[in-house]
Amino acid sequence: MTFTQQLRDAAQQNQSMLCVGLDPDTRRLPGAWQGKPEHIYDFCAAIVDASADLVCAFKPQIAYFAADGAEAQLERLIAYIRQRAPQVPVILDAKRGDIGSTATQYAREAFDRYGADAVTLSPFMGFDSIEPYLAYADKGVFLLCRTSNRGGNDLQAQRLASVMGQPLLYEHVATLAQNAWNPDPAVRQVGLVVGATYPNEIARVRQLAPDAPLLIPGVGAQGGDAVATVQAGWNGVGSVVVNSSRAVLYASAGADFAQAARSVAEATRQQLQQAIPTEQGEAETP
Repeated sequence: MTFTQQLRDAAQQNQSMLCVGLDPDTRRLPGAWQGKPEHIYDFCAAIVDASADLVCAFKPQIAYFAADGAEAQLERLIAYIRQRAPQVPVILDAKRGDIGSTATQYAREAFDRYGADAVTLSPFMGFDSIEPYLAYADKGVFLLCRTSNRGGNDLQAQRLASVMGQPLLYEHVATLAQNAWNPDPAVRQVGLVVGATYPNEIARVRQLAPDAPLLIPGVGAQGGDAVATVQAGWNGVGSVVVNSSRAVLYASAGADFAQAARSVAEATRQQLQQAIPTEQGEAETP
C-alpha cells in the first residue's frame, strides 16, 4: 500500500483530517515526568492511545527527540504506533534538505531506521535533494511550500522573473510538486506543506496541485482558522492533513493530560469535518 492510499484509508476509517503532532517538550511534560527526557516515550505513547481513533496521521518532530538524546525512544514510539494503530501513517517531521549521498542517508534514516511513512523536506536545493526519497515507492514526502511563519515571506512570496508567468516562489514549488517532481502520476508521492495562517495561499496551492496531499500546520496554538483551512484546501480529490501539536499535547498539565488531549483532538476533528464544503457531498473522503 502506498502512503497516499494509507492516508486516504485512515482518513476514511476515522472520518478525520486531524494529524496530531508529537512534539514532546520535556519542560511541559505532566506531573513527575516534567524535565525528565526518559519519559518522552511514555508521554507520547499515552497521547497515541488517547487519539489513535481520531486522527488520519501522527507527526513526530525529530528535533524534540534528538535534542534530548531520545532517538531510541522515537524508534520505539513509531514501532508502538505500528502496533497500536497500524492503519494510521506516520509523518516524520525532519525538514531535511541536502543532495547526493547525504540525502540518501537521510532517506535511510527516515524510512529504514525509523520506519516512517512520509517525511517533510526543504526543496530549495532542487529535485536531486528529493529524488533519493522517491526511490522508496511506497513512501511519501511533503515539501515546504508556503509555511506558516512570518519570515516565510522573505523567500516564498518573492516573484520569479525568470520563470514563465512570473509566479511567486511557493507557486513554482507547488507546480513542480504536481508535475515535474512527481515522476509517476499514478503514484502520488509528493505532497506540500502549507500553513493554516494563509488560507488564500492554501487555495492557490490546491489550484496548482489538485491531487497532492496537503499537510497544513498552524491550527490551534499558532492561531490558524480550522474552518477557513478546510474550505481552502478541500476539493474532494487531494488529501487534507491538518496538524495540531501543542493544543492537543498540553491540554492539561495534570494526571488527566491524556483525557484532556483526547477531548481537544475530538473537538478539533469534529470542527474540521463540519467545515467540509457541503457542495462536495458528505460521502467524500478527506
